[in-house]
Amino acid sequence: MASSYSTDLKLELMVTGEKAGLWGDITNTNLVILQQAIAGYEAVSIAGGAGNTDLTFSNAATSNGKNAVIELTGTITGNRTVTVPASVTNKVYLIKNNTTGAFTVTVLVSGQSGVTFSATDKGTKVLYINGTDVVDSNVGKVSNDYAPQLAADLDANGKNIQMDDATGIQDDSGLQQLTFSKTASAVNEFTMANAATGNAPALSATGDDTNIDMNLTPKGIGRVTLNGNGKIQGLAEKVEVNGTFTSNVNIDTNTQAVRLDTADASANFTVNLRGDGSNSLDASMDTGESITVAYISSQGGTAYYNTTVQVDGTTVTPVWQGGSAPTSGNTDSNDVYTFTAIKTASSTFTVLAAQTQFA
Repeated sequence: MASSYSTDLKLELMVTGEKAGLWGDITNTNLVILQQAIAGYEAVSIAGGAGNTDLTFSNAATSNGKNAVIELTGTITGNRTVTVPASVTNKVYLIKNNTTGAFTVTVLVSGQSGVTFSATDKGTKVLYINGTDVVDSNVGKVSNDYAPQLAADLDANGKNIQMDDATGIQDDSGLQQLTFSKTASAVNEFTMANAATGNAPALSATGDDTNIDMNLTPKGIGRVTLNGNGKIQGLAEKVEVNGTFTSNVNIDTNTQAVRLDTADASANFTVNLRGDGSNSLDASMDTGESITVAYISSQGGTAYYNTTVQVDGTTVTPVWQGGSAPTSGNTDSNDVYTFTAIKTASSTFTVLAAQTQFA
């Protein structure tokens, strides 16, 4: 009976009584083929335009397709395929796409779909043949590990960590802790710095611009809370400037600290304190909190004044500075009214008020 050949590595399989005097050479060749399959490396050029390169599996001989590691080389000018014969049903490969040219490279079993390196993927893949076709093991890719776990600290090695838009850091229950959003052509960013003993860590606005604001924006009518004591080196308050007079003045505490009417008053007026046009002051404050705002009323030759104070459209009786409510305004001046609303219970406020003339 003549020798046969193994399906995948094409080893020569001798039968008893055959190849007298040749067993040593044939066995050595088989061992070399096994070494090639376990640890062999070969560079295989697939240079050229769109087309195919066959990996060879010769009977009883070393062949490029039998190597454990194959480096695909050459300049490609079209999409290329690398084909393993259909007779090979089991094989593991470490394949590096080291070609030049922005075209795809697909490794497959003849007649199948295989695994494709994208036009920009010049990386390395661990592939195996599953009896039918070439399959990507995805070994070595964090992106393909559905539950990656670090065994040590992650060292970025002087590189950046890039986040997709609207992705971020989650806790160990998969809940969001920090989300990053992307701005096209961004040039400004936050910089965080730790500190040595006796010094404060810093969160700074940095970037290409010389002067950069820092925005801390709560959601909806939520507010930014500073726990502990605060220290302010400079403060600017939001002012709403109006060029027309209205006898019903709304002070929106969620969007302004000061309202300035530049047109002279033409009648006495009501001041209503509210959160904004969609939210009440009651919903915007917690019990045990206060908020202070100012209304500046321009006065002409007739001294008009604030006759009614409201909170969320309901009239309240303020506690006026000096013990009594004003009975007139001041001609040819700016009258400044300050209101401090203290929430003492649900929908319950104590309002402190004062009128001051600035001529």
